[in-house]
Amino acid sequence: MILAVSNQKGGVGKTTTTVQLAAVAAAQGRRVLLVDADVQGNLSSVVAEVDDDQTGLADVLSTRSPDTIRDVITGTGWRQVDLVPTAGVALGAVRDELVIAGAGRELRLREAIGEVAGEYDLIVIDCAPALDQLTINALCAADAVAIITHTKLWSLNGLDQLLATIGSVQTYYNQGLRIAGVVVNQHEAGTVSGRAWLDDLRTATAARDLELLEPPIPKRVLISDATEAGRGLADWGSAEASELAQIYAQHLIALTREDPTPKAVAR
Repeated sequence: MILAVSNQKGGVGKTTTTVQLAAVAAAQGRRVLLVDADVQGNLSSVVAEVDDDQTGLADVLSTRSPDTIRDVITGTGWRQVDLVPTAGVALGAVRDELVIAGAGRELRLREAIGEVAGEYDLIVIDCAPALDQLTINALCAADAVAIITHTKLWSLNGLDQLLATIGSVQTYYNQGLRIAGVVVNQHEAGTVSGRAWLDDLRTATAARDLELLEPPIPKRVLISDATEAGRGLADWGSAEASELAQIYAQHLIALTREDPTPKAVAR
């Protein structure tokens, strides 16, 4: 399965979610490929040692490079997990290249991943905080998309814009794309605003026929500590970390559940 982790808003925890879902999948014995489709390269920096001049996703997507996805895949700190890395400024340049590229630009990542998809149980694409050609490439390549959000003031504002983009991809490029679920991250259950925004999210997702995954992932420093150290919560060595790992494990089941009748996004 190929899962895109997306939201055009930054700071909602897409990379953290990608890392912890991969850790859970690897612990279950699944072979995982991570694809860093964010020009910031945060995913690459936490799961592997990459140099600024290392070949990566930019080389795969650019017509100026002969490299295939097999040429750039690298190992990580986890035995079951490989990475298509991003480092330096190359991916930003390729993103700009894609803007003026001709027919087929939206499908370059799908074609590249197709070469190795059969070798992995799960492929997770960490999308950029933008609705640009890199994100569209990720959505075109994916079987499903996980929307990551949090319970803050602007959580709902970009949801319709993201859904419109997903709907366009479904219509023109990837009819099988489905929304696997909405993950609430960094939730502060002890605050009045956190509870109020969660209620609003529940109402908004229900109105759009989207599944809001329960329970929300709480805001905890140890989640960011484990992620920045490139470690799964289950290996962090505390009872609280193990409990949080179980939430990610529960969400992984929901996000990778097969849906024989994917629903189109209403626009």
